[in-house]
Parts: sequence; structure tokens; C-alpha cells
Amino acid sequence: MKLSFTILTILLFKNATFSQSSRQQKQLDSVFSMMNRQNQFNGTVLIAEKGKVIYHKGFGYRDTSSGSVNNKTTSYELASCSKQFTAAAIVLLHRDGLLNYEDRLSKHIPELSFWQEVTIYDLLRHTSGLPEYLIDMPKSWDHHKIATNDDLIKFYAQRKDTLEFKPGNRHRYNNTNYALLASIIERLSGKSYAGYLQERIFKPLHLNQTFVFNRRLQPRKLPNHAIGYVWAKNSFDLVSSENARYGDSMVYYLDGIVGNAKVNSTASEMNKWLIALNRNTLFTKDEFELMTTVSKTTAGKQIPYGFGLDLSKGTGTFSYGHTGSWDGYATFIYHNVIKDRSIITLQNFKMGAYPFDNINQILDGKPLTIEYRPKIQLSDDQIKRFAGEYVDEQNKNEVQVLTFLDGHLVHNSSRVRWDMRFFPVSASEFQAIRQGGADGVLKFTELSNGDTRLEMLQYGEVIGSGIKKKTVE
Repeated sequence: MKLSFTILTILLFKNATFSQSSRQQKQLDSVFSMMNRQNQFNGTVLIAEKGKVIYHKGFGYRDTSSGSVNNKTTSYELASCSKQFTAAAIVLLHRDGLLNYEDRLSKHIPELSFWQEVTIYDLLRHTSGLPEYLIDMPKSWDHHKIATNDDLIKFYAQRKDTLEFKPGNRHRYNNTNYALLASIIERLSGKSYAGYLQERIFKPLHLNQTFVFNRRLQPRKLPNHAIGYVWAKNSFDLVSSENARYGDSMVYYLDGIVGNAKVNSTASEMNKWLIALNRNTLFTKDEFELMTTVSKTTAGKQIPYGFGLDLSKGTGTFSYGHTGSWDGYATFIYHNVIKDRSIITLQNFKMGAYPFDNINQILDGKPLTIEYRPKIQLSDDQIKRFAGEYVDEQNKNEVQVLTFLDGHLVHNSSRVRWDMRFFPVSASEFQAIRQGGADGVLKFTELSNGDTRLEMLQYGEVIGSGIKKKTVE
């Protein structure tokens, strides 16, 4: 009797667990499928808890020309999520006694000796005060030549820019920091950045589909690799960033710079990486503790950034991860240490978003809130009636211009070509498709005199408005 009761209990527990898992998968699939239909998700998602993968699926196209779709093993450019691997390499060089975190930048890159107060700690935690190369190089670099890390060093060695603030005084995210860390890795190891990461990180952890790839500087054909996409101006055609119909040549001439980006991987291998970090497979407990320490500026302000990782750490709270956006890719990698929960979304579409709140609500068994509003069907005529010019009531020179495009409204202004697309979520409200899922709403009100008022809202607050006069027939 006791044996039968035990077996029954086990069976009931397994059935309940299976039922819960199935319910979670259906809910997650519903959310991601909706976002894919609304042009808000195009890539691969992996969600794991306590070492078990709960949801893993690809959405959309990895290559529109061939019609190939994203799947579980598709690889993507990680963009700024690459920084954690650069930081990891620095930790290994420290372990080998080749550097100290307190070392001055000038010790390893003497060409930049005029930045003598900057330390490796400052580079790792973005407290250096260095200028941002993504701002400076586009202004004077030859746009027909692909720059490398050596070119970046020579660029600043000639300019001798002053620091923007005293190192340690402030925390300001800066891609130059990690590009210079990559150069330090190369100089101290005697290997290329790609070679060192392969030998010391990717190979030991069996990350066989993780690699550094400069697709314009050293192009090669890769199986099941996703092409980064943006929307062509005034079109829903997916094109590469440097395509003339979009016109971002920066991704071409800065393609050779590594450290702040250029690591490529799959969702599965990034999950293996998070497991390795969490279980101290590659790093000791003390090393990982240092990598995830919330330090402070000299003014005592907390720095929520460790070694290549965004941090949230406090009483009962500990999570780390990173986001990335570059060259038509949008990445998000997150691990909650307390819940042993990982969320990974790798996308090959610039405007990709991730339903972070909904994922956690589903896994925690909580009611779902509306994180991304569902699109409703309106006729073309119902949408087109909102197109036109809306003049600011306070500043007549400020005009918001709305045009119709394939069931959407496209927003530009008299000052800036935003090319921002909105889809209908009610008869008088349209939701923006924005990078990272940033909120934006167009709200229309028909006035008693026949005019139409436009209110532009961001997270519920009005940030702009205008009036479109009634059309006189």
C-alpha cells in the first residue's frame, strides 16, 4: 500500500510538472509569435531555469534572399554582448600574471601615454573618461577604408584628445574602452584577439559555434548564420545597414575593430557560457566575485557594471547580463542567480525587442500584464485618415508628418527624418516599433470643429502634439 501511494505521488507530481511546463511553453509561444507578427521579434530565443531549457525556438528569416529561417542553431553577431568575453580574457591574463588591474593604460599602449591616469579597471568598468570612437571616427576617418584596432590607436595618438572627466569620477558606457582592452589582449598574449578567445575561452568550454567574425574585413561563407537587417527607408524591405536604401556606412568602415563587438554565437552556446559562469567552470569563485562586484565612483556613486556585465546586486537580488545593438543585430543575455534563470534573445533585426516582464510573469506563475500591445485590424482608409501634417500649437515651425505605409503610419518631423513606424492598437491609437521595445504611442482625437489633434506619448507622458486642419473639399 505504501509503495503504491509513493508511485501515485510521483506520477501525480510528474504530471503536474509536465502540465505546468506545457502551459508555460504555450504562453511563451503565444507572446513571441505575436511579437514576430508585429515585426517586434526576429531571431532565436532560449529560456532556461535551474539548468533545464524551458523554451527554445527561432522566428523569422536569417537570410531573406534564400528564404532561410532562424532556428535553434542559428548564429548571430552578439554586438555589445561581446564585451563580457573581452573582460573574461583580461581576467585570464591577470591570472597568468601578465597584467594588474591597476596598470595604467600607457603601460601596455604607450602611444596613448597622454591618458596616463586611465587604468585597466577604468576600461573594464567604463570609468575612464575616454572619448567615444563611434562618435569621433565617423567625422574624419576615410569611409572607404576598414579601420582596425591599430588604426583606432593611431587615430587617437595623433589627436591627443583630453579626457572627458577624471578617471574614476564617473561611470559612462564607452566602446573605446573595450576596443583598447582587445588591443591589450593581443599585445600581451602575442595572439590575435580572435585566436586568444578561441584558445582560452571558446575551446575549453566547448563553444564550437562561438567565434570572432569581421564579415566585411574578412568575409567568408558561414552555415546557418543570420544576416543583420534594418528596414530600408520608407519600406518594409529588410536590407543590410550599408545598403544605399538605408545608408549606414559606419558598419562598413568600422568593421575591423574588435573588443566592444564582433563575437558571434548561438543561443545554446550563450546558455552554456552562462552555466560556466554560474558554476565557476572557467573562473574561480573569487575571480567571478570580482567580475560581478558593484563598485563605486570616487564620489561614492554605485557603478552597476562589472567586467563586461550589467549588474543588479543587493539584498536578495543578484543578476547579470548585457544588451547589444549593432549592424542590424539586437541581443539580450540575462541570468538571475537567485532563481537560476537565464533569458537569451539573439535577433538579426535592429528593431527587435524582448518581452522580459512577460517571460518572468509566465515562469513565476503570475498574471500576464500587457507588455507589448497586440495589433488590431483596421482598413487602409481607417489608417490613412490620420496621415498628414500636424502643426505644433506653440511652435508653428514644428510640424509632425505622418504618412501611410502598408497598414502602418510612418512618423517624421520637419526637423528630423525618424522613419518610425506605428501599427494600430485601437481605432485612435498606434504603437511604435522601436529599438529594444522602447514605448511610443500616437494618440488621435477628433475635435468638434473637424480638426484632428495628435498627441505623442512615451511611457504614458505627452512629449509632443500637433493639430491637423480639417480637409476642405
